[in-house]
Amino acid sequence: MKLAVMGDLHYHEVDETIPGWLEARNDFYRTFLGRFLELEADAHISLGDLTNYGHSSELQEVYGIIRQHEKTFYHALGNHDLYAQTRREVLERTGQARYHAVTTEHAVLACIDTAKEMDFADWGGWVDEEQLQWLDHVVKASGTKPLLLFAHHPVYNTTARSDMDKGSIHPDIDMWSILNRKEGVGIYFNGHTHVDSIVKRNNWTFVQLSACLDQHGVRMVEIGQDEIRISAVDFTDAAMIDNAETLYNNMKHFKHNPNARGQETDRECVVALRLAAEHK
Repeated sequence: MKLAVMGDLHYHEVDETIPGWLEARNDFYRTFLGRFLELEADAHISLGDLTNYGHSSELQEVYGIIRQHEKTFYHALGNHDLYAQTRREVLERTGQARYHAVTTEHAVLACIDTAKEMDFADWGGWVDEEQLQWLDHVVKASGTKPLLLFAHHPVYNTTARSDMDKGSIHPDIDMWSILNRKEGVGIYFNGHTHVDSIVKRNNWTFVQLSACLDQHGVRMVEIGQDEIRISAVDFTDAAMIDNAETLYNNMKHFKHNPNARGQETDRECVVALRLAAEHK
């Protein structure tokens, strides 16, 4: 089974009075999403902040590009996706579920919602009690089958920058009380902090992706019988490299991070499955 995963895309509105911005945006995102969605995968997954402010026009345009490719696409909500509209309005426009789980032959996949609604002052993450109870059930029901969680915000004090103010799910929410119930392997994918990072703790591997404007690439996740292999795929198209600076120098609500890439160990890893099963 293969999955393609991307970090914070920040598809945004433009001021057409600024020369070249509209053309640069269209070239960058059409090329990036085309490359992403052309990857052979059973599902393509966004870790949130798919849009820069959640405007209707942003959602309509970016989903217009995505739907042209007719792929299975999952979108975990990010804080930027919920600034301009309510959660209900965004979900109605995208056709996505707020949170959901899919059980396959090889693994359990679950997208969770960590975003606050229309709270521009606090971009940190939150998970309400209803969803925590649902997630607890998903973790326990997954048994020894690998569980892959996809969220926007990291778990507090796991990946790089997740210990910063508003850099994670709020530390008062005890995510570990649920994660520790997992038998076998769990992998938690997130974005939000705009820096690549991979951290292993207990039987969980935390994989954090940087923003697509800072690092023009995605992750491929290959789930086999003995291991889960996470590899980085870099896009080198001129349409992205030549236009990115125009975008992040003009757009609001986004700050370019020139140090997003980190080390190669922050971008790729292999998680053994057979060894975990043998230790049970």
